[in-house]
Amino acid sequence: MNLTPKEIVAQLDKYIIGQVSAKKAVAVALRNRYRRSQLSKEIRDEITPKNIIMKGPTGVGKTEIARRLAKLVQAPFVKIEATKYTEVGYVGRDVESMVRDLVEVAVRMVKDEKQHSVETKVKPIVEKQILQKIYDVKKQEQTTLSENELKAEILEKYKNGEFNNFTIEIEALQNSKPIGMIAGGMAELSIGDMFEGFFPKKKILRKMSVSQAYETLMQEECDKLIDLDTVNSEAIKKAEEEGIIFIDEMDKIIGKSSSNGPDVSREGVQRDILPIVEGCTVATKYGNVKTDFILFIAAGAFHIEKIEDMIPELQGRFPIRVELDNLTKEDFINILSKPQNAITLQYTSLLAVDNIDVKFTNDALEQLAEIAVNENETSENIGARRLHTLMEALLEDISYNAGGDHPKVEVVIDKNYVNNVFSETTKKYDLRKYIL
Repeated sequence: MNLTPKEIVAQLDKYIIGQVSAKKAVAVALRNRYRRSQLSKEIRDEITPKNIIMKGPTGVGKTEIARRLAKLVQAPFVKIEATKYTEVGYVGRDVESMVRDLVEVAVRMVKDEKQHSVETKVKPIVEKQILQKIYDVKKQEQTTLSENELKAEILEKYKNGEFNNFTIEIEALQNSKPIGMIAGGMAELSIGDMFEGFFPKKKILRKMSVSQAYETLMQEECDKLIDLDTVNSEAIKKAEEEGIIFIDEMDKIIGKSSSNGPDVSREGVQRDILPIVEGCTVATKYGNVKTDFILFIAAGAFHIEKIEDMIPELQGRFPIRVELDNLTKEDFINILSKPQNAITLQYTSLLAVDNIDVKFTNDALEQLAEIAVNENETSENIGARRLHTLMEALLEDISYNAGGDHPKVEVVIDKNYVNNVFSETTKKYDLRKYIL
């Protein structure tokens, strides 16, 4: 997708409040990818992505910015926590697994694209099989209708979705489960992967609903028309040229360690991450992947440890540094009301299923924002995630009592309602002015 930096920021604004500097940084990084793709191969190979490191407390939008960015351009994206890796020589996951995870995502994306392109060819074949299975069951029950009349009736009901939950029996491929795992410096392979080409896949009779059978048969028929070698090569190229790896909790692997203890390998993990970010070749079961042009976005709170405490070589690989702001009361009000996936919209949609029409007044949103700010100041600062805690408590009684067959009920959440629910919490803040 060919978007200008301003257009990218405008798209991010639909879901993320504030954090203008971070949005600009990722928008420019993304646009530079497009600019690089338009250059000649000689110059293109010389230009590497300018990786970004974000500093800010939890819940202010670091992960969401990266995730939305990848979704916007349909790029392979993985989020990993730096703390789950251990230095080579210790028991745990090696850092190369982040690249293998990225390739898995890319393979799934390319396979989905290929599947969509052949669905129109496959759909009539699958529907014919399903209709025949329904007919085989129904003809045992029907004695009054002729064969043509019964088939016409089945077709009509099938098109109207009346057979979605009807149970039929189909021949489907047996789900193969990996037996054991070989984890080495090359790649993680199951024994099932190693012998996959030697033995044909078995088919077994399985009972399932028509809707489940449709999905299963569509998958199998599409796989017959898709060349897996092409999928794998395209996926590797997509991961190399468009992949985004988001490394969270980067600050947790910073700091000098003592000679013993659980954090003995912290600096070692940094040194292991360094070649991945610098550019190297990682072996996967789909082929070798070069990491030179993958965009890395690192993030962390950096409350105690600083970015400057990272090993110098790794610091140099994250030239763009962005500090994200703490959320203000105004930010919380906007988060509650403005994004396309606003938390208030999520809860009103959920409760609408049970005929509860929830409406929030402006003063209720202001009061919720005030409580969120106070909670983050007096206890752990968890940013916008605080709103999920508050909304669950606010709507707990309504959610519990909703359900069953009843007419539509309108519930208005105003400031008084919020104060009644959080009466003990607000009392605690009122007493603060008396504490020296």
